[in-house]
Amino acid sequence: MWQQTLITLRARPRGFHLVTDELLAGLPELQACRVGLLHLWLQHTSASLTINENADPAVRRDFERFFNRLIPQGTADYEHNDEGLDDLPAHFKASVLGCQLSLPITAGRLALGTWQGVYLGEHRDHGGARRVLATLYGDGA
Repeated sequence: MWQQTLITLRARPRGFHLVTDELLAGLPELQACRVGLLHLWLQHTSASLTINENADPAVRRDFERFFNRLIPQGTADYEHNDEGLDDLPAHFKASVLGCQLSLPITAGRLALGTWQGVYLGEHRDHGGARRVLATLYGDGA
């Protein structure tokens, strides 16, 4: 079975946000997949997807602080700032973290570890809604 769905994630403030449940809500067909893969492609250049800790929100706050130190905003060395001072730093962060994930499916569920969840890294001050193209491939139940 192959299926492709465009999921629009609600707008979020700058930072790292768990979006696992929102993605799954947009993919009810996943429950019928016995074994397979889910590929997620974020259609933006100023946000990212990654997998990490799903229980303690301090981890997501620490992620934001770390990446802001690694890639500071307002540096005079950046030429591209057409959409504001957060523009190029957002592109850098998105490139470092990436815009795609491939996740295994087992028995109609994502085969994530106990403490794993999908993060949306929103790297703009006002990024707006984000689109994720979800491609599901697998064997039905």
